[in-house]
Amino acid sequence: MLKDWEEREDDALGLAQVIPRLSSRLWSIAEAQVMVFNPPPIPGLGTSSGFDFRLQDNQGRDVSELSQVMNGLIFEANEHDALSRVYSTYRASIPQYLLQVDRNKAKAMGIQLSDIFSTLQTQMGSLYVNDFTRFGKNYRVLLQAEGSYRQGPEDLSFYQVRNQKGDMVPLTTLASLEPVLGPSTIQHFNLKRSVTLSGEAATGYSSGDAIKAMESLAEKLPQGYEFSWAGQSLQEIQAGSLAAVIFLLAIVFVYLFLVAQYESWSLPLAVVGAVPLAMFGAVGGLWLFGMANNIYAQVGLVLLIGLSTKTAILIVEFAMQLKQSGLATAEAARKAAVLRFRAVLMTALSFVLGVLPLVFASGAGAASRVSLGVTVLSGMVAATILGTLLVPVFYQWIQTARNRFHG
Repeated sequence: MLKDWEEREDDALGLAQVIPRLSSRLWSIAEAQVMVFNPPPIPGLGTSSGFDFRLQDNQGRDVSELSQVMNGLIFEANEHDALSRVYSTYRASIPQYLLQVDRNKAKAMGIQLSDIFSTLQTQMGSLYVNDFTRFGKNYRVLLQAEGSYRQGPEDLSFYQVRNQKGDMVPLTTLASLEPVLGPSTIQHFNLKRSVTLSGEAATGYSSGDAIKAMESLAEKLPQGYEFSWAGQSLQEIQAGSLAAVIFLLAIVFVYLFLVAQYESWSLPLAVVGAVPLAMFGAVGGLWLFGMANNIYAQVGLVLLIGLSTKTAILIVEFAMQLKQSGLATAEAARKAAVLRFRAVLMTALSFVLGVLPLVFASGAGAASRVSLGVTVLSGMVAATILGTLLVPVFYQWIQTARNRFHG
């Protein structure tokens, strides 16, 4: 069990350090292959966190060839900078026993093949018979051999099957076991033979970067092999194209609101000009702290569209009033920046102080809060510093152009 959050003062007790430490120790077990991974962020979409990549064979070739292609892809993926801990549970060389039944001999001895397979299922596995009720409780009847008689391949000598004459015939006279190597299960995805690859994005990369990296590696697959996405990765790809649309709609809505407020199509551009400044600060903050542009950072970017324009409105609104009072455009812009500097600084400082708990968050879900906090904090700082200097300039440019346009 992991210790409580209050007791995890050492960075080595964090989940990011515990998982690789456990993986390196469990990987040395020769009798088993043990994987350590996070559960999926959304229950039901996959069995682990990270991406869900399906390698498919279009030509139905031997499973050993599919395993070789899979191993090569896994090796290249783990060498990629944007990928981490790429693995698959599929194995094509698991020790097995192949049961060979002499069908001609069984027919000559008057034994049905269905009786042979039913005997094997009953003795080595189990066979459901029926249910019965006793003492007010329901009990299930299952047939199977005792545990000591179904532990190894040599136990086949204990099983017998009845022929048409009623005689009991040992199964060893009709069937033999041959040790072979093969897969434990053969998966199919979209009606094609496939294997599942799982992995995560490396530190400093987002899940979108990991998906793009796997797609670039999949372009080198041999002829007849392709890939598909499943689970949460498929949902992310289908919804990923909406991010740009959301950003565009947010800017358009802000611009239209400002158009209605100022009754002008050009003056709102001076306010919207603060948005790129905030975006620049947010992206720079993520790069400085080595964080990925994930969904939480993108939510922060949408939030910055409104916050940065709110700060710019304080300057542009006052500059418009000064312009209407008779001041020149340049003088109105300069004086508005000076007079509204304190209000802008107080508004920005209060917001920055309110965001600090997100930046220094700890505990469950801290990664999402830190990502959102760093994005909004760095973007707001850039919008305050650069916006105070450049928004008056934007207003002067646009107002000068309006004066020339209107003669």
